[in-house]
Amino acid sequence: MDVSIIICTANRADFLRDTLASLSTIRAPALTELLVVDNRSVDSTRLVVEEAARTFPFSVRYVYEPEEGKYAALNAGIRVARGDAIVATDDDVRFETDWLERALDGLSRYGCGFVGGRVHPLWGGPKPVWIDECNAIHAKVIAILDYGEGVREFGCGIGWPLGVNVAYRREVFERVGFFDNRLGRKWGTLRNQAQREWHLRARAAGVRGLYLPDMVVRHLVEPGRLHKQYFRRWMYWHGISRAILYQQCGFDIEQPELLSAPQTPGTPFAGIPSHLLFKAARSIRSMVWRIVKGDRREAFDYELWLCFFAGVARQRWADRKLTAAPRPAPAAPSVDRPPA
Repeated sequence: MDVSIIICTANRADFLRDTLASLSTIRAPALTELLVVDNRSVDSTRLVVEEAARTFPFSVRYVYEPEEGKYAALNAGIRVARGDAIVATDDDVRFETDWLERALDGLSRYGCGFVGGRVHPLWGGPKPVWIDECNAIHAKVIAILDYGEGVREFGCGIGWPLGVNVAYRREVFERVGFFDNRLGRKWGTLRNQAQREWHLRARAAGVRGLYLPDMVVRHLVEPGRLHKQYFRRWMYWHGISRAILYQQCGFDIEQPELLSAPQTPGTPFAGIPSHLLFKAARSIRSMVWRIVKGDRREAFDYELWLCFFAGVARQRWADRKLTAAPRPAPAAPSVDRPPA
């Protein structure tokens, strides 16, 4: 199938230059085009794209998107893409030479709507000792993903692909629609639920996606993300994002993938489910206890959850007079193992 690779970027010309150099080394088994969608950059982004296009091994197109937001840019790229397969990545990535081959083979072999793969870290500075790549919260914050060696179905015991390493059949966007830019990152925010909301909507439409362990990229973890303050801020915005997802779509705040919302006792306070209030109290107690014991690493994990709760509380207070949208009735995902 013909392929459109989409990279969205905003004022990161130096990062983009290195990413394009890496992308130029991949094997392209089909008619391939690259779309670089510039989201209101004022640096030399366009010049970098035009310079790379002169020697790139396949077609390169520059697209300008004036609406702020990564997912406004991604939607713009999808609209003008010519490929039967649409592959999304970021402007700070390094690629294995067989990356695109693995993606297209997965779409063809399993007949699914989308595929995603591993995302390994490319450390932009010394890795702090307190960061644990196997810690689900830490992995979420620095955008790394590894669900093991086997092919698995997204949404069945695992989460969803990261936007840095995912390939779709064009037709799924006709069934599911585009990404919701209100739930994605914009300047000054760290909103982060646009990917999840789209994949939950896709599941409700019966679209199946698979994790491919051999579809691998390395994603730059910039020095600015290697500080506890960044982790705190990310988790705070994660809570805001989940509360917006709940308000707009009715999905559970902590576990949006649940096919039915859990029944929790107690009366919500300012729109915050009672079980989250009790969990916040327990987390404060646990954090203090671990600080007293000198276990700073585990105490920090409780602190991060409390940052998440603070974001939820802020957004639910802002939305306290609004009625949450009814939860969609999703089709149950397949639990069959994909063929070997």
